[in-house]
Amino acid sequence: MKTSPAPRRLGELAALVGGELLGDPEQLIHGLNGLEEAGPGDVSFYGNTRYRRQFEASRASAVLVGTSEPAREGVALVRVSNPHLAYARLLRVFHPDVRPAPGIRPGAWVHPEATVHPEASVLAGATVEAGAKVGARSVLYPGAYVGEHASVGEDSVLHPNVTVRERCVVGSRVILHASSVVGADGFGFAFDPEGEDGPQHFKIPQVGIVRIEDDVEVGACTCIDRATVGETVVGRGTKLDNLVQIAHNVRVGPLALICAQAGVSGSAEVGTGVVLAGQVGVVGHIRVGDLAKVGAQSGVAHDVPDGQIVSGSPAIPHREWLRASAASGQVADLLKEMRALRKRVEQLEKEKGP
Repeated sequence: MKTSPAPRRLGELAALVGGELLGDPEQLIHGLNGLEEAGPGDVSFYGNTRYRRQFEASRASAVLVGTSEPAREGVALVRVSNPHLAYARLLRVFHPDVRPAPGIRPGAWVHPEATVHPEASVLAGATVEAGAKVGARSVLYPGAYVGEHASVGEDSVLHPNVTVRERCVVGSRVILHASSVVGADGFGFAFDPEGEDGPQHFKIPQVGIVRIEDDVEVGACTCIDRATVGETVVGRGTKLDNLVQIAHNVRVGPLALICAQAGVSGSAEVGTGVVLAGQVGVVGHIRVGDLAKVGAQSGVAHDVPDGQIVSGSPAIPHREWLRASAASGQVADLLKEMRALRKRVEQLEKEKGP
């Protein structure tokens, strides 16, 4: 049974996040909550001026704020450079990771030729095939599957029904959320107009692998396809949201953020620190440059230079897209005005005569 976390002194918490405390360091804090939900004994955070009203009305005992926020009567403040990050760090204090005890549970199936570190946890219903390796302190929840000669590094977590197909490589401190698939066949077919049974799409064998580097997190029901040959790569520290599709031979650089329902087509390259917002589509064989950002529902059909922000379908520089979007609301009025002008011109030509 999960117990409530022990209270912590506010001064201790401020020190943990490197903050400047304006308030009583001995005050006991029992947990964290949002500005509107927080009450006495809670810490909240205020990092966006859109929530000024909620901040001023909050009943929290203490609030994490920016370094320039003035003192406020009746509530302790902890000034930090990044309130959101400080809040995340304190959540870890009150809600530390709880992992199952090490060992292979009854009901798990581990091939005799697999290598599972004694400190790893393999729960009932998980499967580790021949030649596969599972590193120290990694956890395989029920239904997780590690295929032949695949490997999972140290301190990684495979949530229920995750699949890591044969020969694929998962690094250390990787989190694979429920029902994600690493190493499904890439979508590769060659059209054969003269097949034995008539025209057909001939399946191209997908003989490569997926390599997921350290500190990657993969959302639920996300699919990362194995390469046709070579590797599909997801770089160090990258985070993939739920329902993301990464196609064969894609290379995603370090520290990228790819949001829900985005898709990256085969052999595309996504650079370091790129942000793809929700439902973005990237066509194959192009490059999205380092630190580029792509707005939601955009279709990226051409290379995106380093650092550029693009939106729309087809994606264009964001400022151009904003102007085009603003103008689109005036199209009906412009068409009406154009028709009126056309009629006026026709009338003037009739009055002028031949």
